[in-house]
Order: sequence, then structure tokens, then C-alpha cells
Amino acid sequence: MKQYTHRDREPTAPKREAHETVEEVTAALMASSRLFIAISARSLAATDPTLTLPQLRTLVVLHSRGAGKLAALAAALEVNASTALRMVDRLQAIGLVDRRINPTNRREVTLRLTPAGRHLVERVLAQRSKEIGAIVARLPADQRAGLIKALRALVEAAATMTDARQTAPIVV
Repeated sequence: MKQYTHRDREPTAPKREAHETVEEVTAALMASSRLFIAISARSLAATDPTLTLPQLRTLVVLHSRGAGKLAALAAALEVNASTALRMVDRLQAIGLVDRRINPTNRREVTLRLTPAGRHLVERVLAQRSKEIGAIVARLPADQRAGLIKALRALVEAAATMTDARQTAPIVV
């Protein structure tokens, strides 16, 4: 086996280390993703155990974007309009979403949260924030600072990607 000096190291060594680092970060983010999904599910169950995560996601999109058309909701959820319509039908039936005819274009229907829908989303988000805050509070201050920097860099990197699916807002 050949011995390498500092001048003739294999040129692939840094790439291999970088690749391993990417894999480690990806694995850590996947674990974090599972954690946040579990937190969302617990927050929803504690607030309204009859609602599903996809229904909550629909409500959160309406909450964050305000009133809008069905096509825009379907695009934000990355589902067909017929799927979004069935979701809205169910949410309207339980009093969380309201449909109104656009007064300037009577062929358009505007979707919006009802006060009950807005209150539900705010309670779920508050519960989720409380649980995440409790986890973050357990981290030493220097790790929290590093986490802020890393998460901001991750969001910025995602924002620079050209694939619309990669940069679509993530909600739940």
C-alpha cells in the first residue's frame, strides 16, 4: 500500500469527507423532520383529535395566506383542485372554512377561515410552539446560537433553489 505525504494526498479525500457530512446532516434533518411531524400531530390531537394533519395543513395555508381561490389553495397544498375541494367541503361542514362569492366576479368563490377555524389554527400553533420551545430550552445557549445560524442557512439555501417544489412554503 502506497504511503501518501501531505503533498500527494488522494484528491478525493476532501470530497468523501464533504459527502459524509452531507449524509450526516441529511440524516439529522430527517430525524428532526420526524420529530416536528410528531409534535404537530400531538399539538393537533391535544387541540382537536377529530382533525387530520392534512386538514390542519389546509387550515394553516388559509391562515398564513388569507382568503383566496380554490386553485391557489390546491397549488399551495400541491394537490389537484378536486382534492382541495373535497378537503374544503369537509372543513366547511364542521364550521372551520367559509366560502363566499367574490362580489367583483360572481363566478369566483373565495375561501377563508371562519373565526372558529382561525382560533383552532392559533391554538395548535401555540401548542406546537410551546413544545418546541421546551425542547430548545434544554439546549445549552451556545448550541441554540449555532442552531439558529444553521437553520437560517438551510432556509436560505432552500430559497435559492430553482425547483418550485423545493422552495414551496412548508406548512403544518
